[in-house]
Amino acid sequence: MKFPLQRLQRGTTLLIGLGLTLFFALLYLVKPSILQPFENRLLDLRFKLRGPLNSPDNIVIAAIDEKSIEKLGRWPWSRNVIAELVDKLYQSGAEIIVFDIILSEREKHDAELAQSLGRAGNVILPIVFELEGISISEVSLIKNFALKTITNQQRFLTYPPINLPKIILPRPEFLENAMSIGHINVFPDEDGVLRWEPLLIAHSHDGSIFPSITLRTSAIYLGVPEEKVVVQATEGVWLGKRFIPTDRWGRLFINYYGPTRTFKHYSIVDILERKTFPDEFYGKIVLIGATAVGIYDLRVTPYSPVMPGVEKHASVIASIIENRVFKVASSRLNFLVILLSGIVLTFAVWRIKGLLSGFSALFSLLTVFFIGHYFLLKHNLLLNLAFPLFNLSFIFILTTLYNYVAEERQARWIRSIFSSYVTERVVNELIKNPDMLKLGGQRREVTVLFSDVRGFTSFSEKHSPEEVVSLLNEYLSAMTEVVFKWDGTLDKFIGDAIMAFWGAPLEQKNHAELAVRCALDMVRTLRGLQAKWQSEGKPILDCGIGINSGDVLVGNIGAQGKKMDYTIIGDHVNLGSRVEGLTRKYNVHILITEYTYERLKPAIEEGKFKDVEFREVEKVQVKGKEIPVTIYEVREKNG
Repeated sequence: MKFPLQRLQRGTTLLIGLGLTLFFALLYLVKPSILQPFENRLLDLRFKLRGPLNSPDNIVIAAIDEKSIEKLGRWPWSRNVIAELVDKLYQSGAEIIVFDIILSEREKHDAELAQSLGRAGNVILPIVFELEGISISEVSLIKNFALKTITNQQRFLTYPPINLPKIILPRPEFLENAMSIGHINVFPDEDGVLRWEPLLIAHSHDGSIFPSITLRTSAIYLGVPEEKVVVQATEGVWLGKRFIPTDRWGRLFINYYGPTRTFKHYSIVDILERKTFPDEFYGKIVLIGATAVGIYDLRVTPYSPVMPGVEKHASVIASIIENRVFKVASSRLNFLVILLSGIVLTFAVWRIKGLLSGFSALFSLLTVFFIGHYFLLKHNLLLNLAFPLFNLSFIFILTTLYNYVAEERQARWIRSIFSSYVTERVVNELIKNPDMLKLGGQRREVTVLFSDVRGFTSFSEKHSPEEVVSLLNEYLSAMTEVVFKWDGTLDKFIGDAIMAFWGAPLEQKNHAELAVRCALDMVRTLRGLQAKWQSEGKPILDCGIGINSGDVLVGNIGAQGKKMDYTIIGDHVNLGSRVEGLTRKYNVHILITEYTYERLKPAIEEGKFKDVEFREVEKVQVKGKEIPVTIYEVREKNG
């Protein structure tokens, strides 16, 4: 039987852990976004731990950089410069030319640029959706570029894609000569970090859905015809046989390939001045965008606080082409991770405690994190880690706090019970290891000692109650100190008698030796008291001590809820009491039974009792015992 408080503590620990786990699991299902800021930080950390990926050679950036601005003048440049750039890239064999700059204002060289776009025939232009205003004529210009095939469209009624009313378009003559278009909208998270790419945006006027420029570029590069680009509402987009998973709103979590300049950059001025090799762009996707700080097309990413937006496009296109897009784990899988990790840690802290409990919590946290990191690295799967990590942290913190409070209560409870039985050292040992104590009762081999004052009845009749109590208290106090000195358990005072035992609550392999050493010390202490009483003119008390060893029942015995005492019962206890009574008959101070003597033999043979004499007295048949028992007198040789 465990301590009542200990049973309650273990049960409550389970309830705390399992309750928290269920709470966090249900909270994830009901409101998964509540811990999104923390999840975002964990995602950023996983990116940094992963490190940059090797960027593909078939995606490069023609950069509007500081060097180009210094030679060509401030941005924006004349359209004839842009036309020359398109011509140079086309002549170099670029597979697709993608603009990340909006060409919406009229300029005198627009016709020249339109002709260049027409000659190249492989230019994709950007559009931008905005919140305010609407122009039906604008929609009609790009209607043919909207995505045509949408399955499960009714799901958009519950989770519609991002929906915006106004569109900023390139000049109409540019649209007429462009290969295709795609939006370049971005929507950073609340902390300003750009983590999601909206692959789909719907126009509020008629619900037409337009792809991002990254999705459009990837589809064209992969040779997927328009009719094979299929939107599967709330789930993703099919590019032929390749599936690009999204969240319910058509967003793709961006797999950044690395920090700034992960992809190869070419300064536009070098391209125009033919300082690049002719085959540098052959068969490649060339993204034209601004990298100069002064143009302010910079984004905050998990890798960098200032990354040019065109590099974000490069990462998204690369991840789609190389099939490295991230897939967000299903709600069911995340739910199971929360449940399983929480249950495992709960049972761990339930079974172990102290420092090992802390290690188990730390191990659980690291295990969950690195499992999530492994799935990101090997399977491009994004597990939600914020909920399981928060759950594990709360389980450890709350169970630790509760156990600390419960153990303090348990310590006070143990101290209140045993402080009058045993020494402070034993009490502290029991507090540290309460499992060593079984209050419900158990068989244990112990050595019991009974000590009684001789002639106490006649002494008490001849003296006043005050004298009797004063002298008896002095005697019992001195004897109690001796019992505690030899690590004995003081069972009780029976009037003028003392009952003590060794071997419980803590196991003591040398319990017989300790009991005999205690008895010899009690006799020495009594002699000192007798000398003191004689000098003070007080009555002289004497005592007899009986010792026996054997199996007994030890535990908390009494009336449940009324009065319970930690004590021992059994035949060997009764035998010890009977042997103490024989000390008067043989006029000796200490008698032990053959059972105790047998347990002392190894110590006697080792020479531990050179100063002690063991004299066999005789076989006696004590009351209540059918078989005679040999008893021995024990005394110091110089006594």
